[in-house]
Amino acid sequence: MTGKNFLIVQHMEWEGPGQHLLAALQEAGAGFQVLRAWQEPVPPLDPFTGMIALGGSPNVDEEAAFPYLAALKAAIREAVASGKAYLGFCLGHQLLGHVLGCRVGPLPRKSVGFINGELTQEGLKHPVFEGLPARMRLFKWHGQGVLPPLPPGLHVLARSPGAMVEALGVAGNPRVLGLQFDNHVAARDVEQWLKHDRDWALADSGVDPEALTAAARAEEAAMGREFRRFFANFLRLAGT
Repeated sequence: MTGKNFLIVQHMEWEGPGQHLLAALQEAGAGFQVLRAWQEPVPPLDPFTGMIALGGSPNVDEEAAFPYLAALKAAIREAVASGKAYLGFCLGHQLLGHVLGCRVGPLPRKSVGFINGELTQEGLKHPVFEGLPARMRLFKWHGQGVLPPLPPGLHVLARSPGAMVEALGVAGNPRVLGLQFDNHVAARDVEQWLKHDRDWALADSGVDPEALTAAARAEEAAMGREFRRFFANFLRLAGT
């Protein structure tokens, strides 16, 4: 057991922690509590090592449509300011960027499916990517992103043709990270996402759903191994 305990923020009924994330948590013996953020208030953060925020349909500026976002942003600020660990995926990444002063908005093109990404020079030096390749496969499901340039004190850790800020980090605080990609999900999760979010994902993306599910199965083993390595690095950083 690691003794670490995370608050996992879920935004959508059908978009929970991915199978790779659940396996990595179980393998490490780390505890977690899932917050259904659209239904429940954010609990006190004191008992938690940190927050893991998942993706979802809201945009960061849609507080009128999704009122819970205001309290969640305040909790993210609190977590970062108090020295807790934070790992954001997709919307969780965008929310981190937003509260740290980044611009977040529509990308030139929706990014759905598997693409190639690469670590930047800052990413190659970041301990969370220790033991991982400089070029890696990324699973994408988004139309918005964090837009460069980043404010002082923030670094672009990874990029791709689909998003110039695939990962961001905070200078001097390696336990706070945002990832635009969703490598925590496995083939079973991709099938669920297609079932519930098919119309959005396929509209103007050029994605073939059968090819996407086949790719998810083909990528699953390698992506799972790399994700577990990444998450083991994150857990180590979360305790420093």
